[in-house]
Amino acid sequence: MLHHLPTLHTTPPRRRHHHHALILNRDGALLAIGTTHQSGLVLPGGPAEADELPHHAARRHTETQTGLVLPLRKILATDHTEARLLPEALHLVHWGGRLTLAQESTAARHRPPHTVTAVHWLHRTQLADTMHPDHHRRTTHALDALTRGTHLPLLHHGTPAE
Repeated sequence: MLHHLPTLHTTPPRRRHHHHALILNRDGALLAIGTTHQSGLVLPGGPAEADELPHHAARRHTETQTGLVLPLRKILATDHTEARLLPEALHLVHWGGRLTLAQESTAARHRPPHTVTAVHWLHRTQLADTMHPDHHRRTTHALDALTRGTHLPLLHHGTPAE
């Protein structure tokens, strides 16, 4: 679907922790976005800033990109990517939940920033054809964890994050 080359960040973030949100609608479709700096569709999210808690980074990016404010305190998958075009990174996929009708309406009315080029609801069978391969594999593993009912708790100094 989207096969353009990603543009490189002129100043890559120093902290390469990326936080993504896996969000489902009432029909079980997954929320995915297109961006100006990545090829293929990806989960909403982005990098954490210095001293930013993981779920706060995921929440900030998700709200900016979709208009949704979600707790994002459960981690479904982690993924390490080695240095290629950018320094190595750690990606965490947070569980955003299954949306209510009101939340779906909020996402539909939201005007994302110019860096978000598309917002789509995808069924699992569409992921391989529309997502960047790394994101597809990461998302598939997160969906599998969700199906099994497994997740990692998000802790801050050994206590469940608020």
